[in-house]
Amino acid sequence: MSSHETAPTGEQWHLATGSDEFTVVEVGGGLRTWSRDGVEILAGFDTDGPCTSARGQQLIPWPNRIRDGRYSYSGTDHQLALTEVDLGNASHGLVRWSPWRLVERTDSSITVGHRLFPQPGWDWHLESTTTYAVAQDGLTVTTRVTNVGDETAPFGYGAHPYISIGDTAVGEVEVSVQAEAYIEVDDRLLPIRTSPVEGTDADFRERKAIGTLSLNTAYTDLEVVDGRWTVTIATPGRPVVDVWAEAESLPWAQVFSGKAEADQAGEHGIAVEPMSCPVDAFNSGDSLVELAAGQTWTGVWGISPR
Repeated sequence: MSSHETAPTGEQWHLATGSDEFTVVEVGGGLRTWSRDGVEILAGFDTDGPCTSARGQQLIPWPNRIRDGRYSYSGTDHQLALTEVDLGNASHGLVRWSPWRLVERTDSSITVGHRLFPQPGWDWHLESTTTYAVAQDGLTVTTRVTNVGDETAPFGYGAHPYISIGDTAVGEVEVSVQAEAYIEVDDRLLPIRTSPVEGTDADFRERKAIGTLSLNTAYTDLEVVDGRWTVTIATPGRPVVDVWAEAESLPWAQVFSGKAEADQAGEHGIAVEPMSCPVDAFNSGDSLVELAAGQTWTGVWGISPR
């Protein structure tokens, strides 16, 4: 029996080139592993286990949460399934557990694709392709989403990579987020307001250790250099890792340290999530993309160890 018939995440598309090895999975079209020179850059998961904590997953057609799974668009009310039952939210989109197909494979890249059809709470058709490509400067991820239906669709995108911190205690990891503002959230992790980072625990404009904080924070007004923002994760004894994104299409960065605690199962890592919009954007309209029929949205982000 072939491995994809038994692996919880389906087919495993593996690529080894030079000092890089990475694996993309059929279920969710996400990045399961990536190592460079034998060092795990990502905190991934095993072939014989399911994806946990959204590790490496793609978040389409919205990242983060929708309050009560409800939203209204073009005068029509919609009700999504509550996939975050304990908090009463619809979480992280509709493609995380769907099969993706292999579109193209080169010596240094893998491209996968997916067609999202209408379903309860979602009325539109989207065609997505994502290319994972490695080069000397690291990994670059390019996602293109086209509205192949007849009506304008609300849309958001996010990615959920975890940067490996090995066996290091999360409090010792240093983080740099060059952002002027962040979203304050309530006990359901839903937005209260967008506030300046100045004078708050969320201020990581100067690189510093996480300490006793537990980050689950969406940042905006990020410093942009050559069209990109950068979040840095520095773990003692490991490569410094920069997560970057093209700011025009991905103006938000979520930093999440809640799965890096010593008692968490699986690889310890800190998620840095490039996002096109923040939590509950389908209701607030904040940075929401309205994708017209035939229109294509493109987002580019990457990870650069140094």
